[in-house]
Amino acid sequence: MFVTGLGTTVPPYRYTQRDCWAAMQTAQQFPELTDRSRRILEKVLCGKDGIENRHFALKSLDEAFDISPDALQSRFLRHAPFLASEAAERALADAGLRPDAIDGVIISTCTGYLCPGLTSYVAERLDLRSDVIALDLVGLGCGAAIPNWRVAEALITSKHCRHLLAICVEVCSAAMYLDNDPGVLISACLFGDGAGALVLSDQPSDRGPVIEWRASESITCPEHRDLLRFEQRGGLLRNVLSRQVPDCVGEYADQVLQKVLAASGVSSNEIAAWILHPGGRKVLGALEKRLGLDSADLRWGRWVLREFGNLSSASVFFVLQAAMRGSAPDGWWWVSSFGAGFSCHGALLRVSGNQR
Repeated sequence: MFVTGLGTTVPPYRYTQRDCWAAMQTAQQFPELTDRSRRILEKVLCGKDGIENRHFALKSLDEAFDISPDALQSRFLRHAPFLASEAAERALADAGLRPDAIDGVIISTCTGYLCPGLTSYVAERLDLRSDVIALDLVGLGCGAAIPNWRVAEALITSKHCRHLLAICVEVCSAAMYLDNDPGVLISACLFGDGAGALVLSDQPSDRGPVIEWRASESITCPEHRDLLRFEQRGGLLRNVLSRQVPDCVGEYADQVLQKVLAASGVSSNEIAAWILHPGGRKVLGALEKRLGLDSADLRWGRWVLREFGNLSSASVFFVLQAAMRGSAPDGWWWVSSFGAGFSCHGALLRVSGNQR
């Protein structure tokens, strides 16, 4: 399987972290927060936490605090199909393919629920064929991209599809929640809205670098399920984010990496580019320490975190794009994502022609 097209998109509305802090102080929920909670918000939003800007599907940050179930569902329905379709259109243009060449579309999200799923809306917007294989994968959280791509690999390997669209879209502003729990507050300071899409094909592209999917692995640890997840409270999605998450990320990301490298006969010293989900400053720090990386190895992920925040499942599309645009060296590239479950995923790519 080969990556033949890549597209990303974010809403046009861009806000600095200090913009968010100013808006927080005027929110109707702010007086209900304790002094400790307010200090947490100010520290994260005004400190050096690795994020400078985020994009939201909100013309005004005042809209962010309308968090009734109906308002959030309407926000997701209005923006998720558009963002997913725009990223897919950019991926198709990058691949030089028309929509009628697509045999399958796989879409992952965790920030809203539709039935029929997003594939119905995106297939309509893109005018995909009526016989396209359409699969909606939900509940995978921030780590969804690589499981999504593994499903695409199965469809291509089985010759059911020649070209697929693999899409992750998150309207994190449609999954807002505020209370005095530190994990909830930090989540409100981390996440942004965006979408990423790949065209995955059975043959390499002749339009750009050759990016071949070579191997992948996943680990799921139900015993850590409650460390990182969504729960339902008052009809709303409430993010659970525990302090142990960075350590879990480091431990399991290393396990997945070592398993794939051993099976592939590749050493970690041969990895030319590290495409790691930027879950947050502490998460990237844990990965750097556990995987024995240099700060420069994380430059793509840190750039995405700084400019967009944590885009949940769409993040690794942005990091992959940053590495490609930054002329990352040819050779072995390692992609890793992780999230709810607790789950961790990794994929080994072989890249040539990125420095042409």
